[in-house]
Amino acid sequence: MSSAPVTALDAIVEELQQAGKLLVTTHENPDGDALGSLLAFDEMMRALGKDTIMFMSATNFPLPHEYQHLPLERVVHDPPPDMEERTAVFLDCGNIDRMPVDFLQREGQHILNIDHHHDNTRFGTVNLVVGDASCTAEILWELARELGVEITQSMAEALYIALITDTGRFMYDNTTARSHVMAAELIEAGVDVAGIYRQLYQDLPFPRLQLLARALASVRRYDNGRLTVSHLTRPDFGETGALESDAEGVVDHLRSVEGTAVAALIRDLVDRDARKVSLRATDGRVDVSVIARSLGGGGHRQAAGATTEMPFEQLIDHIRAGVSAQL
Repeated sequence: MSSAPVTALDAIVEELQQAGKLLVTTHENPDGDALGSLLAFDEMMRALGKDTIMFMSATNFPLPHEYQHLPLERVVHDPPPDMEERTAVFLDCGNIDRMPVDFLQREGQHILNIDHHHDNTRFGTVNLVVGDASCTAEILWELARELGVEITQSMAEALYIALITDTGRFMYDNTTARSHVMAAELIEAGVDVAGIYRQLYQDLPFPRLQLLARALASVRRYDNGRLTVSHLTRPDFGETGALESDAEGVVDHLRSVEGTAVAALIRDLVDRDARKVSLRATDGRVDVSVIARSLGGGGHRQAAGATTEMPFEQLIDHIRAGVSAQL
């Protein structure tokens, strides 16, 4: 009798069981799924007795206000001296350039790539890419079961933060019945739902509200309203005292406007002559990851982004053309 074929999940499980030393990382400018997955995975590995290090470049700090309560004290910002002995684990990272540090891109580095982005470039030595998972944390939730790791309250809270942020509080199209089953199990493990909601969505700094006011005041609509765009400039950040991370979430206000097929927030970077583009699609008509990839970025079909040095008006034309090509 022939044995069953080895699945990507089986391969990752075997790799993690055999690995002694791990370094786990995620993408730059990490969101809730990235950070929640990082913390949950690190705790899972320590529960298995692994020597594990969490790494993020210092340029990713300070984190957005809503994530500053997360217990990230163990995160290191420099490569460990024994990196050649460690297996690198990338979480929620569609391509390796989204954590642009040289030591993780050295030739011969053994990499486990665990992700849910449909356009993941499969850059790992072993890849576990589940495109229909609502978030990377959902994959880790399954992985914990395969590894025989009991989900603790702290692990559950990290996974829950990842889940609700990547599903837009269960409002985005990536929300499935499985997302709610996962949420129920995590709540049973001790998640303080109201407490996490307050941390993520309330008690936010006033400059963030001021920045939102400026973004809404700059809204422009194109092509009969199919594209709704807002632009935040360097003075918008300087005059309000807002951080660049305070722009997160603005694009979701644009997406809610009637007739919008694609919403775009373009914000000028404070430290260099470039712009960050956040794209959101309101339904399945436009795959915004295609537009993001054309600008050197990537993401999901309905949520994607990129950083570009393209001048503002040229960038608007590029996005308009990308939307029109799909409608």
